[in-house]
Amino acid sequence: MDTPPPHQAVLDEVGPRLRRLRTKRNLTLGALSESTGISKSTLSRLESGQRRPSLELLLPLAAAYRVPLDDLVGAPEVGDPRVRLTPRSLPNGGTVVPLSRGPGPLQAYKMIVPDRGSEPELRTHEGYEWLYVLHGRLRLVLADHDLMLDPGEAAEFDTRLPHWFSGTGGRPAEVLSLFGRQGERMHVRARPSE
Repeated sequence: MDTPPPHQAVLDEVGPRLRRLRTKRNLTLGALSESTGISKSTLSRLESGQRRPSLELLLPLAAAYRVPLDDLVGAPEVGDPRVRLTPRSLPNGGTVVPLSRGPGPLQAYKMIVPDRGSEPELRTHEGYEWLYVLHGRLRLVLADHDLMLDPGEAAEFDTRLPHWFSGTGGRPAEVLSLFGRQGERMHVRARPSE
């Protein structure tokens, strides 16, 4: 026995939905025919399911009813693509805002990194990190390197290396961070400077 395609149920509901909408608005088939230019017999067959809906028929009906086409066909809702930004305070000062939602190999964050003083507290953990400075200056201590990153500069490193970062000059740094599991690396393409 053949299984009907998934969209068949949506199509089967168009006719009854059109009939409900017309009767709710107290319109006759004749009045709707005059406003849309679609014959009464075609409208009747659409409502009874004897005729398949097409864009050529549904667009004038949506205009006559002043509803979106999605309302006529009962299109499934698309999930809300917005990421709800919920800032969290960091235990060692500053704020982190997750920019990605849900699990995945890479996670994105916006961080406000305060000036944490001049004495680094190096730490290590599993993962790989890419930092991009949006505003302020970021001091990055990475193993034996002590670096200053200005706005527009980026750094990437294996977080198993001892590392620490801080805003400088008594001011915070605003940073984008991409963090991945061990083995996941970000790839940035850049032109060589001339």
